[in-house]
Amino acid sequence: MNSFQILKSTIFLSAVILLLACDMNDDNQTSENGKYPTLTGANPIVVAHRGASGYLPEHTIEGYTKAIEMGADFIEPDLVMTKDGQLVVRHEPMLSGTTNVSEIPAFASKKTTKNIDGAMITDWFVSDFTLAEIKQLKAKQAFAERSQVYNNKYSIPTFAEVIALAKQKSAQSGRVIGIYPETKHPSFHEALGLKITDKLLEMLTAEGWNSASSPVYIQSFEVSNLQYIRSKSTVKIIQLLSCYDVALNGDLIFTVPEGEIISDGKPYDWHLKGDTRDYGFFRTQEGLDFVKTYANGIGPWKPFIIPYKGTDVNKDGKADDINADGKVDDVDKEALSPTTLISDAHKKGLLVHAYTFRNEEKRLLSNYKNNPTLEYQAFYKLGLDGVFSDFTDTAVQAR
Repeated sequence: MNSFQILKSTIFLSAVILLLACDMNDDNQTSENGKYPTLTGANPIVVAHRGASGYLPEHTIEGYTKAIEMGADFIEPDLVMTKDGQLVVRHEPMLSGTTNVSEIPAFASKKTTKNIDGAMITDWFVSDFTLAEIKQLKAKQAFAERSQVYNNKYSIPTFAEVIALAKQKSAQSGRVIGIYPETKHPSFHEALGLKITDKLLEMLTAEGWNSASSPVYIQSFEVSNLQYIRSKSTVKIIQLLSCYDVALNGDLIFTVPEGEIISDGKPYDWHLKGDTRDYGFFRTQEGLDFVKTYANGIGPWKPFIIPYKGTDVNKDGKADDINADGKVDDVDKEALSPTTLISDAHKKGLLVHAYTFRNEEKRLLSNYKNNPTLEYQAFYKLGLDGVFSDFTDTAVQAR
């Protein structure tokens, strides 16, 4: 082959490589912009709900690491506070459901009863433990139907350790991995003299992550602490929305039976102030305008967006066990037409991040035919801006 032929071949090969690169860039552009009608036009974010909690015990460094490896954009640490004022990561102030605390004789005397948002709960509470004592515990899988083989292997992380992990993995991977902390039951903590919100802001400031441009969203089911955060910071904020249950016809139920956790139906700080509004308020134009005064978006439970109904052939007022497996689960329910919540929020410039997406058949409505990808895509097509998922890999692949 002479020099001219070599040059010609080189030019041809270069052109092929360039075309391939353009095709790849076009694919990336399509996946990143304009694929779904999100507020910004970008892909919906995937938030690793309590880590890779579908596979490993929740809120562990190992679980967060796995979720990051699966492609999570954000990892979610739920924050509670120790008696010596340290932020640690647990789903609730109670410990028995997610740790081996009940198996440690030295901590038997710490079992007690406390008021959590109106419900008297007997358990072991993080607020009665020092950080050194918390570090003696090991995590366990919270869902009985999920693998239990990793129980009692992993430690309970601090918030500082989760931040360090996100920064380390961001540097290693070359992509930004954010954090999405939730202040759990802030009124409960404040009543004990544990300044959970101030501590969160203090730590974000120390880490250089207390600004609108930081890879951070702060979420809460209460309102006052989020308003307080906005008065102190420009960090991104999401107002969480909940309801107690879904009625047979698909209506959301906000009235909570006596003795149960009030915050399942309304912000507990509002209850303490005598405010009669429930989370249904946030579905209204007035409610969305109110959120806009302090938050960047809302984080509703999925039925706020796609409600569902049950079938009641025997007219007993209860949903029937359609698949005859002996219990009534989501798989026995049928999706209804979507609400306008996403589009209503977007018109106000508010993001919508919904929870919680899970893979198990019993947690998927019958419409999705035991295929979690169908559920993700139903929500993605509506313009949902982000999902909280126990199964990061499925959420990313569905996107």
